Formats: sequence, C-alpha cells, structure tokens
Amino acid sequence: MNESRKLTDNSLFRFVTVILIPAAILAGVQFGVSTYYATVFILFMINLILAAGLNLTNGITGIFSLGMAVFMGIGAYVSSLLSLPPEVKRVRIMDIPGWLADLQMPFLFAVIIAGIVAMIVAAIVGFVILRAKGHYLAVITLGLVIVIKNLLDNITNITNGAKGISGMEQYSTLPVVTFTALLILFLLYRMQHSAFGRSMRALRDDESAAVSLGISYLRIRLMSFMISAFIGAVGGALWAHMMRAIAPSMFYFDETFNILEISVIGGMSTLSGAVPGALIMTFLPQVLSGFETGFSLFGLQIPQITGLSAMITSILFILVITIRKGGVIRSSEFIVSSLFDAKTWTGLGKKETYQEIGYFIRKGLGKKNRRETT
Repeated sequence: MNESRKLTDNSLFRFVTVILIPAAILAGVQFGVSTYYATVFILFMINLILAAGLNLTNGITGIFSLGMAVFMGIGAYVSSLLSLPPEVKRVRIMDIPGWLADLQMPFLFAVIIAGIVAMIVAAIVGFVILRAKGHYLAVITLGLVIVIKNLLDNITNITNGAKGISGMEQYSTLPVVTFTALLILFLLYRMQHSAFGRSMRALRDDESAAVSLGISYLRIRLMSFMISAFIGAVGGALWAHMMRAIAPSMFYFDETFNILEISVIGGMSTLSGAVPGALIMTFLPQVLSGFETGFSLFGLQIPQITGLSAMITSILFILVITIRKGGVIRSSEFIVSSLFDAKTWTGLGKKETYQEIGYFIRKGLGKKNRRETT
C-alpha cells in the first residue's frame, strides 16, 4: 500500500462523499413532500451552472468578465419567447410581431436556440472587447450589462419592456436541472483536459510564452467566451422556467455580482469551485432570511434587520478575498474529478480500495488514542 496516498484519493471515499450521499439527498428532496426544498435545490443547480460558466472564463482562461447576467438574460428571454404558446404571447405582450407570436417549439429546442443566440452575441461583442485586458475588460462587460438591460426595457413589442414576461411552464424540475448541471460539468471537465483546455490554461498562466508557442490569443479566448455565454444562456433559460416570470431588472447588477460571489467564494480557478460556492450562496441566504424579522440571542431580543443576509454574504465575500484568495476549494478538482474520473468507478471493484479505507480508519483511531493518553 502506498502510504503517501491521501484519503481523498481513495475511490470508495470519493464515491460515497461526492456521488452516493448527494444522490441520496437529491432523491429525498425529489420524493419528499415539501416543494420549498425542491425549489431551493433547483436554484442551487442553476447557480452551479452559472458559476461553472463564469469559472471557465474568469478562472480557467483568465478573462475577467462581469457579463454573465447578460447571457443569462438572453437565455431567459429567448427560451421564454420560443416556448410560450401563441395565445399566451398575444395576451402578455402588446403589439408582438405575428411571426414571433405564432412561433412555438419544445423547451429543449428553445434552450438550445437561446444558447446559440447568446454565442452569436458573445462572438460579435467578444471580437471587439476581448482585445482589452484586466479591469478594462471588466468595466466593458459591466457596460454591456447596462446596454442589454436597456434594450430589454425598450423593445416593448418583443420583451414587454419593464413589465417582463410571465406564464411560462415550469419545465425546470429537479431531475432536469440536475441532469443539465452534470452534463455541463462533464463536458467542461473533458474540455479542460483537451488540447483546447491546456491552451486556455497556458494563456492564463503565461500569455507571452503561450503566444510564442503558436497559441492564438484571440481565438482561444473568444471560443471560451462563447462557450461561457452558451452556458449562461442555459442557466438563464432554466431560471426563467423555474420562476415562470422574468423582467429586465432581474438581469442587472444584483445578479451580476451574485454570480461573481458564487465563483469567488467557491474558487474560480477550478470547475469544482462552483459547487461549494453555489451551495453557500444558495442556502446561506435562505437560512439568514429567517433572522431578518428579529430573533432572540442569549435572552437579548435582536430587532428586525432588513438586508441581514446580504450584509453577511458580503462580509463573507470580503473575508474570502482577503484571507483565502483561492476560495473555499482553492485549486482542487476533487469534486468534479470524483464524478467523472474513471478511477472512481473502476476502483470500487478492487480489493486494495477497501484495504486502504481500513488503513485510514486504523490510522485515525491511532491518532485519537494518542491524544487521549496525553
């Protein structure tokens, strides 16, 4: 047995912690009686998708983009307009063009077309803005958020302006969003270990050296930006069909920084970082919202504090930036590699895997006994 191996390298440990336990929790939520918890888990999966898309550009490729809310909005509106029945569109949106009112397609095709539209927008915009770097690019993408939000506000015969669109079917069930999140993570994981993925990381780590080796700076970053846009549109489409109502204000600065917080807190340099980031930023506000109406602490009555959850998550964001710059998970790909690495599955059939678990248990018990005797 290789004693240099860690517990996290063990196939059984990976299978139980990353696959079996989460699957059991999701099954319990899906077949449970409370729709509230199912909705929260759906939101968690959507946040995971959005953060994974942002991590692709900001962490893996080295593009500091703040425009994920733009593509989320495009995905939400395009998929909603394509999936709504004609009679609903004519009632909800005044003066809607006849060709658009009569156009209806299945949800899956609507989501794919929404992603393609987002990719086209990303290609057009990215060809210009990706020549900028660092904080200049971040400011430009923030400007893009403002532009798209104003367009959605003013194209009233298509988007219904500030009133938004409602009446969508709730296609975003827990099995649908879970499958979509896993599929996106799998494709990004495979891409990350391809020649294209290595080119992205090379440009992030040392741009001059990568360009000198023949890696096209603009092509790699533009493709990464377009893929991220597609993922953002998919997340937006799922979000719209969970909420069943959308408005331009939902895809503005609040959502921009919410996605950024998820990415930074979890760790933006890896795909796995999207998981703890989404977990914290989805469930923590739900827990804290109950305290905003006031609570008792050691006999002391704390009055109503509006915005308490936003304040605490902002403080957490600052602490992560200053104390743990790499995020909760830092540079580890433990979660995603445990899901999709063949060794996780093939190792379950090996005797050495279970012997290794026994070794770690004995090692842990030995340390406990030594502490007790001292």
